[in-house]
Amino acid sequence: MKLSCLQENLNKGLNLVGRAAAARTTLPITNNVLLSTDGGRLKLVATNLEMAISCWIGAKVDEEGAITIPARILSEFVASLPNDKVEMTLSSKTRVLEMKCARFEARMSGVDAKDFPPIPHIDDGISTTVEALELKRGIRKVAFAAAVDDSRPVLTGVNAEFDDQTLTLAAADGFRLAVYKMPLATRVSQKITAIIPSRTLFELQKLSADQEGPITIVLNPSRSQIIFRLKDIELVSQLIQGTFPQYSQLIPQSYGTRVVANVKQLSQANKTASIFARDGSGIVRLVVTPGESEVTPGKMTVSARAEELGEDTGDIDVTVQGDESKIAFNTRYLKEVLEAISEAQSDAEKQVALEITNPSSPGVFKPIDEDNYLHVIMPMFVSW
Repeated sequence: MKLSCLQENLNKGLNLVGRAAAARTTLPITNNVLLSTDGGRLKLVATNLEMAISCWIGAKVDEEGAITIPARILSEFVASLPNDKVEMTLSSKTRVLEMKCARFEARMSGVDAKDFPPIPHIDDGISTTVEALELKRGIRKVAFAAAVDDSRPVLTGVNAEFDDQTLTLAAADGFRLAVYKMPLATRVSQKITAIIPSRTLFELQKLSADQEGPITIVLNPSRSQIIFRLKDIELVSQLIQGTFPQYSQLIPQSYGTRVVANVKQLSQANKTASIFARDGSGIVRLVVTPGESEVTPGKMTVSARAEELGEDTGDIDVTVQGDESKIAFNTRYLKEVLEAISEAQSDAEKQVALEITNPSSPGVFKPIDEDNYLHVIMPMFVSW
């Protein structure tokens, strides 16, 4: 193999695929990055056997070839080089990759590319496309609600339901549920459901930061793998096998009180209360009081207390429909749903509706002027 490429492009490509390289593994070669020539370009691949990222960068290829090099040393060396042309030459007899850039050079011992785990190439199956901006928004609003422990593997993933021209993402960890619906750019031929690891979606969100066009999604016929195709990047992942809970049964269909609050003001009140909630089991209490008349705004009191430290109370103006009500939440869960609803830090006018049935029933959060997202949080049981 003999080729040259720009340091800037190589460094960016290694940073992208390096996220999939295994950190701890019983298969040492998964610590490596595969470098291979492919159609006049340089292809970089890394995998941890559950997820693989491939990236293509422009290169001047003089001789075809392939080799795997330890990801960490290769990435660190390339990152330290000046922004200049990088020349790579592989000795097929010794499997040593020689790299030169400006007045710097290095020789790295590699492992034969034939020993690298095969990366699935999915062409058959269910295929569709979705706008990158919409998919990134959906991931940001849902994936954080997935479980982080493996006691129930299906809850560590995001349930993706493809139906006609709609993609519905749902995540739950036993204490909260997030559901987001988005349009598909290409209609699917049949309804299909897949549980995608949340880590895969977090990585996809990072990979698609600069993506402007649509992202192609393909599920293989056996429903065991999924691939996301971006410009010059492919992400393929194993799917989580199992049955996702029937989450529609967890969403209250009625309420006794509906409160509309300013997201920024509620976030500020929760942030202040969380200082005391840290030593109070993370509990924040919300008490809703309707206005004395239809033209008088209602009030939401946000408070937290810690036995040995003291307590905090903050009031914000709200619009109340229904009776006086109260409910308690985990302060972190409240913080994260408000962050998901707020599109930007500067969006001072963003509002959210909170629907409450009673103190022991789930609270439902819905952004105002958006009917494609909802978030359900189980209440904390407290003595009022």
